[in-house]
Amino acid sequence: MEQSQLLNHLFERLDQTASIIEQHEEVSYLEALCLTADNITEATIKQADIKDQLEPLYADFFVDGMRAEDIRKAFQLALLKGMKQAAQPQHQMTPDGIAIFMSYLLNKLPLPENYRLLDPVVGSANLLTTALNHVDKRPGQALGVEIDDLLINTAHANVTLQQQDVELYHQDALRPLLIQPADVVVTDLPVGTYYNKEHAKSFMLGKSQQPYSHYLLIEQSLNYLNPSGYFIGLVPNNLFEGDKDKQLHQLLQSQAVILGLIELPESLFKDTRHAKSILLLQKNGQGIKRPEQALLVKLPSFKNHEAIANIMEKINQWFKHNM
Repeated sequence: MEQSQLLNHLFERLDQTASIIEQHEEVSYLEALCLTADNITEATIKQADIKDQLEPLYADFFVDGMRAEDIRKAFQLALLKGMKQAAQPQHQMTPDGIAIFMSYLLNKLPLPENYRLLDPVVGSANLLTTALNHVDKRPGQALGVEIDDLLINTAHANVTLQQQDVELYHQDALRPLLIQPADVVVTDLPVGTYYNKEHAKSFMLGKSQQPYSHYLLIEQSLNYLNPSGYFIGLVPNNLFEGDKDKQLHQLLQSQAVILGLIELPESLFKDTRHAKSILLLQKNGQGIKRPEQALLVKLPSFKNHEAIANIMEKINQWFKHNM
């Protein structure tokens, strides 16, 4: 089966079965998608009244030669359909082009054997599983943290369908985490004000009247990184402009090295006010190599192949000389 046919096949099976369950169980499409994923992975149909409708659709879901990445893409399409219906701002996925580029950066890092990979705001696990599907050196452990009930369920459905070994934790990532420190954090930071101002005061970056979640999550990521560990985070373009009291600047100066800031093409974002960059940090540690100059680039449109090729060569050379 060709790649496009395989993707259509997987999406249609997920979509058709989720739609049947959505109508029968009177739940949202996203909830039904989680239920149908459970049926597939557990090889048991829990909705007995509609078993006859679902069983033939599940029978040929798995196809010879398909990869975890094929399932991820199909599940992503179904998620996008569900998220459009739900229209909740926190239920957004990292676009594929950005997730794959972040995975490319992950591949450039000199990571230790059996490294631990963490996404502290894992959402539906699309970014984390993209990284797992595109990384050359597999992590010894992959972890995701998510506070939202529905998103943690979709993350569980996503990773189990792909047969990925990921440990998921249902909690606020800004509370103490019951995990071992990671060697690398890959994450798409939610932008906004943290809801618990009192708890925010326990952070260096949380003492202002409006503590920003994305600032606090950078600080928390550093807290849960091993010495010399790496942070690859999707951040708003105005990250440093919003740092009015220079607290973020002071935190990074004292705890980490800014390896790079890569501004993404504005064409990737519906509203240029919400355009983002990729921040690349290394936590302080013994023997870390401080680059003579940080990697500061603005990516052209991904459709401009020649310009992208030139920028990628520049990035490759930077990593060659600084990693």
